[in-house]
Amino acid sequence: QVQLVESGGGVVQAGGSLSLSCAASGSIFRLGAMGWYRQAPGKQRELVGVITRGSTTNYGDSVKGRSTVSRDNAKNTVYLQMNSLKPEDTAMYYCNADEITGSGVRVGSHWGQGTQVTVSS
Repeated sequence: QVQLVESGGGVVQAGGSLSLSCAASGSIFRLGAMGWYRQAPGKQRELVGVITRGSTTNYGDSVKGRSTVSRDNAKNTVYLQMNSLKPEDTAMYYCNADEITGSGVRVGSHWGQGTQVTVSS
């Protein structure tokens, strides 16, 4: 079973920046697209940023221009850099990764337990 562990969350002042990391481990051969999602209490989970194995990216509208997602395929790790943080960025941030076969067929999707990001006013 694939396991995803996020790190880097914490309390950040409005206008500041933060960097998150997510490392995948376990019984996997290859990871496909990896990305970050966030969810605040009482709200739906929303896309922050996703990146394919070939480094094509896509970002949610609320963070576009302030976020950068990247990955290191050799380390099975995905990163998130966010700048100009706002109080409304406060949420639990979750890592997601698709599991694919050697031929590129998606066989599963996995989630981390999340890391809390709190942006103070």
